[in-house]
Amino acid sequence: MRKPCIICIAITGSVSTKAHNPAVPITVTEQIESTHEAFEAGATIAHCHVRNDDGSPSSDPDKFAQLQEGLRAHCPQMIIQFSTGGRSGAGAARGGMLPLQPDMASLTVGSNNFPTRVYENPPDLVTWLAGEMRKYRITPEIEAFDLSHIHQAVALHKAGALYGQLYVQFVMGVKNAMPADRDVFDYYIKTLERLAPGTPWCAAGIGRHQIELNEWAIAAGGHVRTGLEDNVRLDRTTLAPSNAALVKRAVEICDRHDRPIASPEQARAILGLAA
Repeated sequence: MRKPCIICIAITGSVSTKAHNPAVPITVTEQIESTHEAFEAGATIAHCHVRNDDGSPSSDPDKFAQLQEGLRAHCPQMIIQFSTGGRSGAGAARGGMLPLQPDMASLTVGSNNFPTRVYENPPDLVTWLAGEMRKYRITPEIEAFDLSHIHQAVALHKAGALYGQLYVQFVMGVKNAMPADRDVFDYYIKTLERLAPGTPWCAAGIGRHQIELNEWAIAAGGHVRTGLEDNVRLDRTTLAPSNAALVKRAVEICDRHDRPIASPEQARAILGLAA
């Protein structure tokens, strides 16, 4: 049987603005509309950040609640995944939206360099965020920016510190972090399979590396992330007209590799999430 591919759409993030691409959805209403278009195109996970009215990053639980309500109404069975990343807040504020009980939430289990700063994920914060996810029955998506993050994620899962099924996303192409390197990518897959056989995984490429990582992951049997959070262009000279356009590009790659697109029901089964 051909293996379905889960497409995650990272709709907004904390960095991209309308100055980078007018299609970047900033308000909750824009985010709901953009996600619905991406859902119709084949995305089954919505990776969500929220913004303040001026477009700056926010960790406001009320905005997350409004976004989740809209997505549940307009994108039936789509997997809602909140970001607990560090650009939108510090300390406990990074998990202030977890009581809303989304299906999933991102979790980075170690620190690394970003283009202009250190992305700090100290052990006590990781422990607290993982504990909140267990408390509210939220499955983490491990965002691995480094090989050590894969090892740590597996150790935490084996220790019972992570709720639900282990799911790891390889993030490559962030400046000053792990480059988009094919040998490293292949070793990531080999390492995860050795440490936690059968664990589903995803890959995300930043900027021009997005399509590259889409291609690698789909061909290798993994799942993919795309969206305006990570990349605002179709190519060097063409802005992406929407999140849906980036999803459609991933779907075309799936078609070339004879990978069907996972339905929401199939994605939930693969990730061990409630229907």
